[in-house]
Amino acid sequence: MPEHTTDLTVRSYELDPFDHVNHAVYLNYLEQARWESLAAGGFPASVLKAQDWAIHVVRLEVEYRKPCFQDQRLRIRTRTDHFRKTTVTLAQSIFRIDDGPDADPAVRALVTTVFMGADGRPMRIPEQARRALGI
Repeated sequence: MPEHTTDLTVRSYELDPFDHVNHAVYLNYLEQARWESLAAGGFPASVLKAQDWAIHVVRLEVEYRKPCFQDQRLRIRTRTDHFRKTTVTLAQSIFRIDDGPDADPAVRALVTTVFMGADGRPMRIPEQARRALGI
């Protein structure tokens, strides 16, 4: 998959009592970036809903490396790490844009998803999704 980027700004209500982004909020950022990357590749959520398909996260590994703060601009990079018949693992990194293009990420994640059919069982990754993911 060509790498897809999603930019966002940290909002005040996403902070914890220590004034940095709450660890759970990063999961929302990563999820939004995954949906945007699929849509950019021609496989929006509406296609899933129309077919009564779903994508479920079945494994998530997150490494928190640097804190992020209110009003910081973040860039999330999403790419396919590897795939199998019914699952795809995406590598995602969150960068603080102000740190510059060569900075280390603030967060790294590996997210394994499984494609689910209308019957609620794992299904082969649809061709349109394979194209969107570059697999």
